[in-house]
Parts: sequence; C-alpha cells; structure tokens
Amino acid sequence: MSQEAEGRVPDSPVKAAVAPPRPTRIEPVPLTTLVARADARLVGEPHWPGDTVVTGATLRAQHVLPGDLFAALPGARAHGADFAAEAIAAGAAAVLTDEAGADRPALREAGVPVLVHPDPRGVLGSVAAWIYGEPSLELAVLGITGTSGKTTTTYLVESGLRAAGHVTGLIGTIETRIAGERLASAFTTPEAPDLQALLAVMVEQGVTHVPMEVSSHALALGRVNGTRFAVGAFTNLSQDHLDFHRDMEEYFAAKSLLFDGRSTTEVVCIDTAWGQALLTPHTITVTTEPGVDASWTATDFATTPTGEQSFTLHSPAGRTARATLPLPGTFNIANALLAAAILETCGVTLEETVTGLAHVEVPGRMERVYLGQDFTAVVDYAHKPAAVAQALDALRARTEGRIITVLGCGGDRDTAKRPMMGEAAAKRSEVLIVTDDNPRSEDPAAIRAAMLTGARAAGHDAGEVLEIGDRREAIVKAVELAGAGDVVLIAGKGHETGQEAAGVVHPFSDRDELAAAIRRRLEENQETR
Repeated sequence: MSQEAEGRVPDSPVKAAVAPPRPTRIEPVPLTTLVARADARLVGEPHWPGDTVVTGATLRAQHVLPGDLFAALPGARAHGADFAAEAIAAGAAAVLTDEAGADRPALREAGVPVLVHPDPRGVLGSVAAWIYGEPSLELAVLGITGTSGKTTTTYLVESGLRAAGHVTGLIGTIETRIAGERLASAFTTPEAPDLQALLAVMVEQGVTHVPMEVSSHALALGRVNGTRFAVGAFTNLSQDHLDFHRDMEEYFAAKSLLFDGRSTTEVVCIDTAWGQALLTPHTITVTTEPGVDASWTATDFATTPTGEQSFTLHSPAGRTARATLPLPGTFNIANALLAAAILETCGVTLEETVTGLAHVEVPGRMERVYLGQDFTAVVDYAHKPAAVAQALDALRARTEGRIITVLGCGGDRDTAKRPMMGEAAAKRSEVLIVTDDNPRSEDPAAIRAAMLTGARAAGHDAGEVLEIGDRREAIVKAVELAGAGDVVLIAGKGHETGQEAAGVVHPFSDRDELAAAIRRRLEENQETR
C-alpha cells in the first residue's frame, strides 16, 4: 500500500493492531550498554541498578512485551510518552524519549529507567539493532529505493536469488516474506524496532538474502538506521510524496541517504539526471539508453505476441545473455537490469539471473487479468504522473486498438500531482474514466475535480473523459466499452484489497472487480448467442 504505507509519522503508538514477528532467542542487553549506544541521558532517582536488562523494543504501547524498551516518540498530534503508562503496565523495562516526553506526567514518575535523547527517533534504529543482535550483519540486505520500480525490482531480485537456490526474505509494499512464508505489510519499510526484529527472525529461519524496498519516509525518519546494506540501489525519481517532502530536492535528498556509506555496494540506474547525481567512481551503473556507457546495458528489445519482452543483457565482464521478461515497458527492462546488477554482487550467475527474470510474478504491477475475453485487461499500481505515463506508453506499444483507462487519486496525499495524473492519462487514452481511489478524509468529488482539470488541460490531445465516482461502476463501464483488440487499464490501487473513505476501509480489489466485470460480460455475450 505504498500510497498509505509510505504515509506519515504515526500520531499514536496504539494504531497498529497486528504485532510484528519477534525472534525466539534474544540475548538480554544491559541497560548501561543501551545508554552508551544511544549516547542518552539516564534520568530518575534513585539511579537504576546496573543489572537492568532489555530483551526487545517497540514504539507501540499495545505491542510491548515484558523486558521491552518502549520508544516514546513525538508525533504530529500526540506524543508517545502519553502512552507510557500502558507500556509500563505491560512490562516495559525502560523508556526512550526526548526532553518533552520525559517531562510528561506519565514519565516523571514512571517507575522505570528513562533514556533521554534529543533525537530518539534517529537513534532508535541503532539501539534496536543492538538489542536484536545486529541481524543485518548476518544477512545480505539489498536495499532498493526510488519513486517507481522498487516493488518490481525486489521481486525480480528475489526470483533470481531463488533460482540460484538461496533462502530469501522480502520486505516491501505488498508483503513481507520469510523463507517463503507470507506476512502482510503495514509500511513499505517497517518502523526501526519492527525491522530489526524482522531481520532477526529471518536470521533464525536461515534466510541469507533480503531484497528490501526502502522508502524516502523510512530514510528521512530513521527507520533503516542501524541497518547495514550489502547493496543500495536506485531506480528513478519523479514527483510523489510532496505532502511529506517540501520539494523534489528534499525528496531526492531523502533517497540519497541510502548512499551515505551505509551500503557496501551501490547500484544506480542512470537513465535520469537524478541517478547520475548519485555517481561515484565505484558506482555500478545500469542504463537502457542506447550508446550510453554503463556497467550493465540492454539491446535488441523485442515484444512477443503474448506481451512478454525479450532483450539482450550485457554484463560488465563482457558476457551477454538473451533474457525474457513477462512484464511490458522499457521501464521494466531498466528494473530487470538493476536486478541483474544486484544479483551479480550476490554471486548469482547470468544464467540463474535470466531464469529468475523469466519466472517473476509481481502482484498488481502490469498484471494481466485474462478470462478468455477478446481485449487486454491490466491492473497496475501507477499512482503518480510519471508512472501513469509509463504504464500507458508501454500498453500503447502493445496494441493498435483503443486504450480505456480507469484512474483515481488518493486523498490526504500530494495534491499537486492530481491534475498532472489526469492530463497524463487523458493524453494517452481514447477513453479516461476518472473515479475514486482512496479518498480517505477528503471529499471524493474535489479530488476528481482536480484530476478533471488536468484532463481538460490536455485539450485536443485528450480522448473522451468520463466521471464515475463509484470505482466498481467505473470498472464495469470500462469493460462494457472495450472492443476486440482494445486495452483496459485499471490504475492506482494495484495489489490493494481495500478502499479507504471517511475513516473506514471497505473491502475492494481492482483485480477481483475487473475479473467480475469481464466474467459478467462474457456470460451476457454467451446468453445472446
């Protein structure tokens, strides 16, 4: 749920209902060690005994287990210290907070040690890593950042690793996987103590490599502090999350933190100026641009009648291999090149990489829904202007028919991109149906109006534009309009299984709704024969 998952700083540590996994074996850490590790000030009288130990960490009061360090962090509308009494009652052994938190009534007489630091969020990652035995030092954590392509690239890397026989983890927008076991994801990148506990669980279960999405929020908020990355990789940058970052420069600065020395090897796609700005003499580079010098390149692009792509991989060692990718769009070839470069650093052979690329499955990313209909139906997570344009350009290359697009924008997020998304979709679609995405607390009609403003700005370049607020009805209409050889794209929500409006998440899956609409049309056609 990257639109949701990237999200904002949690206002309260009591929001998340499902406790993240924890390792079964934890070596107790002396409180004095954590005080030194965090360079924190220990408050409270009398001084706490030196034998106080900590056996876990969390920033959510309802997830506290006996022996935990409770991180009472400042939020947008509440302070974690306000929930300290609940955490202490649950068995918290100590509290980490800032000066404002330490001054709250619940902590002035807490009855447990209080560690005070001016930036508790910034040090929480390294403290949690220490508590859980610094698990990233025992794993090859492969961090992937960028605006688009993070999810696809993590799946491509994982597929290649599995083809090579490695036991893998995966952390990202859609799901977390531990040695093949699937867990739902609450954030693109988990909060710092949850991440360190998760990595420790992976170590326990024999995982060796962990492809991981690293969001700009995670980097800016310190969620990955304390994590050592075997590889840091960059896909691209385009407008997104400007509700959280002030401008594109601040957004890029957050992404750049993955390349501040915490990654042993750096792999960068240089198809954009943003990627080029990350280059050092040691950067492994990839490009899909012809004639551009890079470590990894691709040539001889071709598209099969079934929509797959093939291309020739060129490695730094001068070796080449013909690869097949079951995902459309040049941007996915860039993702595949990035994955290939990451895999080589892990010792995966070119042959194993090609096998992995050919067998990858990415839920909700250019995912085809086929029930025997005579048109192409695709679900994609595109929810930013560049991603919408890329998805539609990729589909245009595969069809001579019309493109019918269903698209909405999320509420409580970057408002500036709404008209841009509407314009990008209108220019590239014969029919654009503007609908609701996740309006959240906003008026859905106002969101659609902003999109329609952009769609109309496309002028003569725009196709027909319709407005149908009900997303289910919009999908049904798109399927009704589709003729033989056309393409229907349902964009924005991808893998998501809920639609949030007015504080309520209603069950909703674009894939299921699209399949139901196609099935209904096929049944009706059968009845009229």
